[in-house]
Amino acid sequence: MGDSQKAEENVGFLASDLQAIAEVIGTYFLIFTGCGSVAVNKIYGSVTFPGICVVWGLIVMVMIYSVGHISGAHFNPAVTITFAIFRHFPRKQVPIYIVAQLLGSVLASGSLYLIFDVKDEAFFGTIPVGTNVQSFVLEIIISFLLMFVISGVATDNRSIGELAGIAIGMTILLNVLVAGPVSGASMNPARSLGPAIVMHQYKGLWVYIAGPIIGTILGGLAYNMIRFTDKPLREITKSGSFLKSFSRPP
Repeated sequence: MGDSQKAEENVGFLASDLQAIAEVIGTYFLIFTGCGSVAVNKIYGSVTFPGICVVWGLIVMVMIYSVGHISGAHFNPAVTITFAIFRHFPRKQVPIYIVAQLLGSVLASGSLYLIFDVKDEAFFGTIPVGTNVQSFVLEIIISFLLMFVISGVATDNRSIGELAGIAIGMTILLNVLVAGPVSGASMNPARSLGPAIVMHQYKGLWVYIAGPIIGTILGGLAYNMIRFTDKPLREITKSGSFLKSFSRPP
């Protein structure tokens, strides 16, 4: 019995290690590709702002489909914290995931800094263009939307799970289109911390730590309030819910 329990614990530790590695790799390529498009556009002017938006949406979608079945494809400390708060993720693994995400971001930012010899004017992190408060509010709103969509497609068994990557990637693309010119559309503390640490640019950094965390928690809360139940839709309509009332003849 003791050997069996020990074997199960070893398997659990191995799974946790593999999940952390998946988060490091996923976050690395998320930052390398997304921030890389920003750096390349500033240095060479060949990507354009719409192109940057598409790159962010695509890399999120690609990495979700690549390692989502291994680690859940968080790549974002704010998402990990929110999942844990609403009991969709073990709280004891939160520090491991956050460290993995920050490590992936720092490594990717360091790679970009060395490869492209990035100067201060080509900083690929996030700095408020207007006031800190303006960017703070924007980060809360777009992070709310992001987590609302994630909650709908990733935590509700009534959704079409195969489309999660597309839905989340397109949400990122839309958010960057709207908020990118103002706040940089971070939605992710790791996305902002990695470049800031590597290039020592800390202006307004609190905006990109507090804003996304507050926004994702509110977004997760909002979806959980309207979720109503985990029962399949067909069961809800059979049980006389408000949805059934729409099908009754006048």
